[in-house]
Amino acid sequence: MLDLSHARNRMVEVHLSRRGIHGREVLNAMREVPREAFVAPGFEEFAYEDGPLPIAEGQTISQPYIVALMIEMAEIGPGDHVLEVGTGSGYAAAVLSRIVERVYTIERHAGLAETARQRFQELGYDNIEVRTGDGTKGWPDAAPFDAILVAAGGPGAPLALQEQLDVGGRLVIPVGDEPHDQRLLKVTRTGAATYSEEDFGGVRFVPLIGEQGWPESGNRIANDRPSGRARTRSLPEMIAAAAEPLPDFDDPAFGKLFDRFGDRRVVLLGEASHGTSEFYRARAAITRRLIEKHGFTIVAVEADWPDAAAIDRYVRHRPPRANADPPFQRFPTWMWRNSDVAAFVDWMRHHNERIRLSSRLAGFYGLDIYNMSGSIAAVLQYLDRVDPQAAKIARERYGCLTPWQHEPSTYGRVALTSGYEKCEQAVFEQCRELLARQLDYAQQDGIDFLDATQNARLIASAERYYRIMYYGGAQSWNLRDTHMFETLEHLLEARGPNAKAVVWAHNSHIGDARYTEMGIVRDEVNIGQFCRQRFGDEAALIGLSTHSGTVAAASDWDSEMEIKRVRPSHNDSYERLCHDSGVSRFLLDIKRDDTLRQRLLERRLERFIGVIYRPETELRSHYAGASLSQQFDAFVWFDETVAVTPLGPEHVGTGVPDTYPFGL
Repeated sequence: MLDLSHARNRMVEVHLSRRGIHGREVLNAMREVPREAFVAPGFEEFAYEDGPLPIAEGQTISQPYIVALMIEMAEIGPGDHVLEVGTGSGYAAAVLSRIVERVYTIERHAGLAETARQRFQELGYDNIEVRTGDGTKGWPDAAPFDAILVAAGGPGAPLALQEQLDVGGRLVIPVGDEPHDQRLLKVTRTGAATYSEEDFGGVRFVPLIGEQGWPESGNRIANDRPSGRARTRSLPEMIAAAAEPLPDFDDPAFGKLFDRFGDRRVVLLGEASHGTSEFYRARAAITRRLIEKHGFTIVAVEADWPDAAAIDRYVRHRPPRANADPPFQRFPTWMWRNSDVAAFVDWMRHHNERIRLSSRLAGFYGLDIYNMSGSIAAVLQYLDRVDPQAAKIARERYGCLTPWQHEPSTYGRVALTSGYEKCEQAVFEQCRELLARQLDYAQQDGIDFLDATQNARLIASAERYYRIMYYGGAQSWNLRDTHMFETLEHLLEARGPNAKAVVWAHNSHIGDARYTEMGIVRDEVNIGQFCRQRFGDEAALIGLSTHSGTVAAASDWDSEMEIKRVRPSHNDSYERLCHDSGVSRFLLDIKRDDTLRQRLLERRLERFIGVIYRPETELRSHYAGASLSQQFDAFVWFDETVAVTPLGPEHVGTGVPDTYPFGL
């Protein structure tokens, strides 16, 4: 059975308090009113998620945060009389009624008005009056009002509503030149015929239909808007003006556009999916430029360390490990075993062949945590060579992990018993001893020491990861990204004080988590956040995304790869804004235009496709709220994209290395 009381309290704490709603009366009212009573049947379990939900007549019940924000903006209190325009489900009026003396609410749809009236009666909210009519005209016989809240977006603040405010009264209303692109305004009546305005940022509401709003056709009525307000550019128009079009990937001008980030210590390059060719090709072009022209020597990717180490040996002209399996054989193989990655790896090898100076060779490294079995094998192989006695002890210590090496997630089930503590301690001891012998080992095999020590760290982190993933919450994600960031730090330290790194990872890892649902709602951290906190302006966070096309993805974990059609981006998403700009591929340097940066602070949906893609549930499974200009420093856009081409036997003899490093 759903614990809706708990969900309601969590909504207040997570979606409201953490996002800046602090008014005690507002928070208490939101805790009191049962939102599940106002949603359509079947949507009760979603009542306390921070998103709008559909109701009858093509209308919506606003997300809880917007309801709370507008009420807090109105500065209402006990004894006040408030007008609401756009009753809808009745939820906002119900919340208002728990704070003020009297609520008057107008709804143009008679069915919605009657349903809301019945809900108020059932809940015993007897200080609300409901009327069916044109809300843009207000409720003259109940005026003046201490506050008026409008739950629909108009072309301007209707004069009738402004005139029905008491002096000192506040009108909160979305306004904009387009029916679905608005700014949230607070209009305060300062005198008999004087008003002041405050802008609280972008929002999206259904159109305000009426004599002083929009007609049913959606076109603005002439002369219904206060004079003196000049037309402002829409957000897609602002994006189009700031967008720097991208040439072909092989054109040197492509990489040159990113010279502005060449002086950074770390450049993080994202992707909106793990199976889109344009993202890999763009990152390759940018990285080639950073390596050739700006001295970057570290390419650190969202991949397992042992698998990436095999690639690193290839690109730095070192022989493969004896009896080693080909890398990237586990699900999802297409993520790194694809033609775009193979082409970039081949370029790195040829680049390093020209350089030859070891300190300037570009290396390919994995940041991720998953491959415990590969990491254990690498540590043992190293110890067999440099310290056979240590290898024997390590085998005993790692023995407690052996039953779960090939299906490490099952370790979490066993970890709930007391036995895991002994294993955890043994892993830490092994890692500490390996690090303590750094000087001794480095004299014997200095080149491989970083590889061995990182594998030891990985095993310790992975042991904890597969244990805590069964406790739920944000711990497993946070441990994983903490491990990945610490690995990046170790790489920079190992390559010297002037080392610079490029990171390839999903947008969910490289965009600052503090400005997405990850950090706001789920208390999750990520590499992008850590890099900003550690390196400040020496870190550049660059997201990549798309509107539609195809993607390589699976329907379930460990199932077959499919080429899937990416649905066109959601109307309320940042992706749709980029699509509506009309520029097919571009770089958006967010910090170059402060007005645009301010507009992109607004929290909107953003799409995240990993190795799993389920178009049928896309809105709930692949979208999350974010503030783009706080999440990223720049954004790379491709309106139409195609899936990666996975490597297989058919690629042998076509220029891709036929046996090493991919083992085709």
